[in-house]
Amino acid sequence: MAQRGDHEYDYLFKIVLVGDSGVGKSNILSRFTRNEFSLESKSTIGVEFATRTLQIEGKTVKAQIWDTAGQERYRAITSAYYRGAVGALLVYDITKRQTFDNVQRWLHELREHADSNIVIMMAGNKSDLSHLRSVQEDDGQALAEKEGLSFLETSALGAQNIEKAFQTILTEIYHIISKKALAAQQAAAAATPTQGTTINVTDSTGGFTKRNCCST
Repeated sequence: MAQRGDHEYDYLFKIVLVGDSGVGKSNILSRFTRNEFSLESKSTIGVEFATRTLQIEGKTVKAQIWDTAGQERYRAITSAYYRGAVGALLVYDITKRQTFDNVQRWLHELREHADSNIVIMMAGNKSDLSHLRSVQEDDGQALAEKEGLSFLETSALGAQNIEKAFQTILTEIYHIISKKALAAQQAAAAATPTQGTTINVTDSTGGFTKRNCCST
């Protein structure tokens, strides 16, 4: 939780983009944060991140989105960056079946390294290339339902569902945070004696007396 004077946001949420190399994670990041797309995008080396501030149910939320490299040789580096992440967008390429088959491996890695309550959405990217499709939308939906994930097909090129994907993740995170805060407030209130509560205490003779607590 940030103070209002600290760059004017109420919450800072760290989101990680994961998936095989070449599925379009970097362009998803640039489309959402800068509304840009590059056909000549190069593979990410290590990790990079960008931010965007938006409104979620009346609160100002700053999304800090980390783009993790998909290549095997960088996995030892990027695993450290799962720490502190409260959301993840797990991306595959609908035109490359292997990237979909590897979703389970990425899920295992997320669940091993990230917080157990992390919000995960699965995204079948490059929906603008439907004529080259090798993964059916129903297959993606079925896997997402099996694993308890949200699911969308996206296109960084056409900006299809990019905004919706992040809005969905951030809203779900906000609901979880809000519920935890409310539960903590209720627990604190329940632990505080209210006016007129009678509490038994032992006196010096070993007997019990009654004292009226908190009355004015």
